[in-house]
Amino acid sequence: MSSVLDAIGNTPLVELRRMSPPGGARIVMKLESANPTGSMKDRMARAMIEGAEASGKLRPGREIVEFTGGSTGTSLAFVAAAKGYPISIVTSDAFSLEKRNHMKAFGAKMTIEPCVNGMVTPDLFVRMRAATERIVAERNAFWTQQFENHDQTTGYYALADEAWAQSGQRIDAFVHAVGTCGSLRGTSTRLRQLQPDVKVYAVEPSTSAVMSGGAPGAHRMEGMGTGRLVPMWDPSLADGIETVSTEDAEAMARRLAKEEAIFAGTSTGANLVAALRIASRMRPDSTVLIIAVDHGLKYVTTELYR
Repeated sequence: MSSVLDAIGNTPLVELRRMSPPGGARIVMKLESANPTGSMKDRMARAMIEGAEASGKLRPGREIVEFTGGSTGTSLAFVAAAKGYPISIVTSDAFSLEKRNHMKAFGAKMTIEPCVNGMVTPDLFVRMRAATERIVAERNAFWTQQFENHDQTTGYYALADEAWAQSGQRIDAFVHAVGTCGSLRGTSTRLRQLQPDVKVYAVEPSTSAVMSGGAPGAHRMEGMGTGRLVPMWDPSLADGIETVSTEDAEAMARRLAKEEAIFAGTSTGANLVAALRIASRMRPDSTVLIIAVDHGLKYVTTELYR
């Protein structure tokens, strides 16, 4: 291994032995928490930065900037540190202290936008984006633009290839929460190349179900549900959309830790709530893939694990 970046990927796939529904499909979970920063976002951060290097948009010494709810910021700061780039992150106190401290540990300069009552709201993302635009204008920083940057999707092709091989080349459904939509788009695109009839289900907060035609609203699920239709979302990507409440997602994450010994965050809990619904309607010889998006250690001081 010539670089710490080579530690990204090749994460384990485990079958949920206790929580897969009786008489339904088996559920397998890709443990992306095993990546260097404890998140699947390591894949997309490397893909976006190396894509920018290849295109000539990012040259040695130029500052990188992004606004993020946490894991993307940590992953970008990690890749930037490994490659020697300065980086600024715009985030909020709506997101866990662990994530913010993790970014700072990698040397990121931080801009914190305040939230209201610890909630993720559409207005918060508007303010974070505006702060990022100011940094770009003032310092000529390179903005990775995670919500529009299609380079990130290629970072998830390998995830699909790994899961396909680890599952015994049988994945009948993929259930996944939508933030930027990069991981849903990249993983599902590659899975459909491998198994054209695979079903794909997008997951969003029940209180901000904009993909389902609902109104934007507040929730506590970090890493998903921005309150708008993100540029990389396309209805043709999914065969169905599942909505999950913050309370159900948090309860499921805690249950996952106790019953399967997998310590993860709220968006992983949301993935599992939706996957259990889908799996209960499928044949026992079917396989449903979900992702443990990040590690529970990112949330130990939040409402999730207090």
